[in-house]
Amino acid sequence: MLYPSIDVLKGKVDSKYSLVSLASKRARQLQELGNFKLSEYKSHKPVGKALEEVAAGLLEMEIQDANKVYSDEQ
Repeated sequence: MLYPSIDVLKGKVDSKYSLVSLASKRARQLQELGNFKLSEYKSHKPVGKALEEVAAGLLEMEIQDANKVYSDEQ
């Protein structure tokens, strides 16, 4: 992966593990819904597009409530 650079991505998200989680969830949304946030992407694959959105500052991690049950945990 050449673009976006891992250095740029690490500056946007607190850890590599959070980055993987964020990008994978967004890639799934892109595949299922196709709601694109950028007008143009360099990547053709959903994960690459998700990482481009992170690099552009369009995606951020949400702080999860420890008491809430999320839909992917059921």
